[in-house]
Amino acid sequence: MKIIFSFLFLSLSIIGLSQKTTFNLKESVLKQRALSPTRLNNFQWIPETDSYTFCSADWQTLQQSTVSSEKSIELTSVRQINEKLGTSFTHLAYARWVSKDVIEVSDGGSVFALYNINTKTGNVQKVPDGAENAHFHAASKNVAFTIENNLFVQQNDKYYRAITKNKDKNIVSGQTFARSEFGITEGIFWSNSGSLLAFYQKDESEVHDYPLLDINQTPGAVKFIKYPMAGQASEKPKVGIYNLKTKKTIFISPRSGVDSYLTNVAFTPSEKYLLVAEVNRDQNHMWLYLYDLKGKLIRTLWEEQNDKWVEPEHPAFFPTTTSDNFIWISEKNGFNNLYYVDINSGLNRALTANKFVLKDLLDANEDGSKIYFSATGPNPCNTVVYEVDMQGNQRLLTQAEGTHRFSLAPKGGFYYDGYSSLEIANREYVMTLNGKMAKLLQDSADKLAEYKIGSTEIGNIKGKDGSALYYRMIKPADFDPQKKYPVLVYVYGGPHAQMVTNSWLAGANLWMHWLAEQGYLVFTLDNRGSGERGFAFESQIHRQLGTVEMEDQLSGVEFLNSLPYVDGQRLAVHGWSFGGFMTTSLMLRQAGIFNVGVAGGPVTDWKFYEIMYGERYMDRPEQNPEGYQVNSLLNHTKNLKGKLLLIHGTVDDVVVMQHNEALLKSFIDNGVQADYFVYPMHPHNVSGKDRAHLMEKVLTYILDNNK
Repeated sequence: MKIIFSFLFLSLSIIGLSQKTTFNLKESVLKQRALSPTRLNNFQWIPETDSYTFCSADWQTLQQSTVSSEKSIELTSVRQINEKLGTSFTHLAYARWVSKDVIEVSDGGSVFALYNINTKTGNVQKVPDGAENAHFHAASKNVAFTIENNLFVQQNDKYYRAITKNKDKNIVSGQTFARSEFGITEGIFWSNSGSLLAFYQKDESEVHDYPLLDINQTPGAVKFIKYPMAGQASEKPKVGIYNLKTKKTIFISPRSGVDSYLTNVAFTPSEKYLLVAEVNRDQNHMWLYLYDLKGKLIRTLWEEQNDKWVEPEHPAFFPTTTSDNFIWISEKNGFNNLYYVDINSGLNRALTANKFVLKDLLDANEDGSKIYFSATGPNPCNTVVYEVDMQGNQRLLTQAEGTHRFSLAPKGGFYYDGYSSLEIANREYVMTLNGKMAKLLQDSADKLAEYKIGSTEIGNIKGKDGSALYYRMIKPADFDPQKKYPVLVYVYGGPHAQMVTNSWLAGANLWMHWLAEQGYLVFTLDNRGSGERGFAFESQIHRQLGTVEMEDQLSGVEFLNSLPYVDGQRLAVHGWSFGGFMTTSLMLRQAGIFNVGVAGGPVTDWKFYEIMYGERYMDRPEQNPEGYQVNSLLNHTKNLKGKLLLIHGTVDDVVVMQHNEALLKSFIDNGVQADYFVYPMHPHNVSGKDRAHLMEKVLTYILDNNK
């Protein structure tokens, strides 16, 4: 009877699967966003209230509701704003509240508007043609931007003023510095009132020019970028402070060396001081300095050293606008934790002492007595939210396992909580701070429920050092444990990245599920060196990039080979960027384990990579010649077994083409065959419609050769 029941169940399951929709490879690549769970667009609390807004599905209208109401009303629309202000905005994706009556609307970089919801009036600022990096300050209605290498400010009218006037194109102001390492995402910083403007200035005169070929011109034209490679001359930074009232600029220079790094720039709320974190070129020593507005050093507020590296990634966080005391994030005890710093005495005290990773500081309550932050909690695959007060009393705010999004209401003791998990597509609530649900906003259906799609599991194995290594396994919809399946190992493995998360699809891409339906298992493992596990786990890669990472990936292979349904003779590996480096490393330094590899944009020799990242993990070539030698893939090309496809974008300004071309030269020198494919005029990754072409190239290569 059990056999018959099982057979009937299996038969019904197969019938059910056959009736479901299948997606093709192109759809799996280009429609991932469309097939993602529905979320409220641009959820925001209205300042000084417990009301909130969100954008309609087409981003054309701004909807308003309250915690107590079951309905929403249309507050305004793109059409209305354009009619009243004479603008031509196409959507509200960049709309944000700046007061309880006024929203800022922009097109993302060239036109900024302040629109009063009640009076239907506003102010419009349009930056000149050619302007980039525009930063609008709503309170003052000023906007700062760059044109080529200089910084400009426009003050509430159509006229703008040059803050810098450097004719030497090597002196660059107002742009990102240090190739966006150290948490740097911008180069312009306004004070609270908008009367002061801080900005990065970098002298790139000693940094080598690197050529990129533009084939869209006839003949092709060479575009040069500044690309400082490991061990070579670096940028020389300064931080400028421009006073809009006096129209004068002062500069702060590094104290530990002309090519040290300046980061985590922040004005204090009083606008009396500027905080700047400085990291030496070796990246093993940092100082948090307090400067006055004349550029005078007042005191050192924080100092930290580590034999491997120190990497401040968060600026000071001020819980209130009435005090210059601040919260600082430090990894000095092995995990990011919060410290309250007294700006006058320089004394600090720990608010948290967690043995898990703090991800980000999110907000503070109205009087600054409670701080909210995201963290993994004990399960590193989660993102949850905690509250901590100034006495260090901490509590978990979000109870459900998964990946949470958080927004604190200004009034009423509420917060927005949106989350997903492996089991939950997307749920969004308004919650009270005492843990009760005030309103269910959305419980999204899984749009993939009607598709033939397999299962995803998250688990962990023990690495050689005893560490728990988390993995994701994707199986086909008609998975049969009695069969033997080939496996694609999708790998990244580099710093700051986490591939396996407790979220919808566990962080996977839909093309992985397409491949699973072709009869594959798709496996991903987060090795030592990857993100969200703390310094001890992440720093084992120091001076030996690729070594411990491969050791852990091979532990993953051992695990796969222990499973009765895995065909250990048909393993493939694929990754991009650091994952391309890992793919190529596994194919060359562990030859014979994988039948086929596809490496996109791979680092092949760390001496070709940028200073800021490369020297943090590998030191300079002259300091670590053995590490550079052992982990250079140029020295291992003779070992290749199986098929290897290398892919690169021709204008990649992150991992320049020299990496792949040097590797190809080594293959040729050793008489070894490898395959190569380029994507003309694509940078570090391939996006847009060409993304479908890329994945067809990758997966067809694997399917054709992993036999």
